[in-house]
Amino acid sequence: MGPDEIEALFSRTDGSYFFARWGRPVAPVVFGVDEATLQVVKGAAEALATLAGHQMAETDPELGANLMLFFFRDWVELTQVPDLDRLVPDLGALVARLAARGANQHRFFRFDDSGAIQAAFVFLRMDEALSKLPAEELALGQMVQVMLAWSDRAFATRSPLALAGGHTVLRPDIADLIRAAYDPVMPVAAQDASHALRLAARMERRAGYGDEGRGR
Repeated sequence: MGPDEIEALFSRTDGSYFFARWGRPVAPVVFGVDEATLQVVKGAAEALATLAGHQMAETDPELGANLMLFFFRDWVELTQVPDLDRLVPDLGALVARLAARGANQHRFFRFDDSGAIQAAFVFLRMDEALSKLPAEELALGQMVQVMLAWSDRAFATRSPLALAGGHTVLRPDIADLIRAAYDPVMPVAAQDASHALRLAARMERRAGYGDEGRGR
């Protein structure tokens, strides 16, 4: 994956570049699913955290849970969740816009003073399209999209997932990018497109280490 491809993944519709990763351990909570699906979602969260070399936690000292996933049938249900409007600004207006568009998913991020991801909220309206997806695929896809603050257009034309041996897996190039993004030498947030060059260089360096490890 070259710098231009990386830049596109973090470029907004107005052309601005915005990157952020989690700056604290991820403490997820899931609403609206049965126990089996809950374990699938948490398993996907753990898999992505392990990939990134990032920590998970049972609770966040400030928020209790900092990654909240809501599964529901109608957008209006979100307005009935106690105190959610205190965490998501203008929740009523957001719900109205999403319902008018017929959207089936939305992600909202909060950031700390350093620009790192402080909290993320995943809203999934389980319409016919989402309901047809295997739980593993849906969970993995959503976890990928909250590990970094991707562009709203990042996966519009190509999924971050792929099929391998009949199983849904994370695309290798996206996996490599996430690893590079969470490298301790990289910043937790960036708004300059030169950051994409640094990510590309970090990915190349990691690939080189891997080749050396295979005896190249």
